Amino acid sequence: MKDDLVNKVIQWAKDRRIIENGDIKTQGLKLVSEVGELADNLAKGKDIRDDVGDCAVVLIIIAEIYGVSFEECLQFAYNEIKDRKGYLNENGVFIKDE
Repeated sequence: MKDDLVNKVIQWAKDRRIIENGDIKTQGLKLVSEVGELADNLAKGKDIRDDVGDCAVVLIIIAEIYGVSFEECLQFAYNEIKDRKGYLNENGVFIKDE
């Protein structure tokens, strides 16, 4: 089901020629805009589901334009963090164990 949703996002972007005519740099700016909306709604205590989803949509599109899958990127990131040890301190900063 999750893969199907990613594929639907990709098809939606292809139908609108976002993949074909998209530019990595402008999509990067779009992502920053969406993250700003997320931060604003977090600060205001509002529902963030649409904001998180919008960020994911842009990330899926960026990955597709770049020529990799969103799942591949997520797996790559997970492989980088899976064995990371540390803790979140009282100020909200993650401290990695050396």
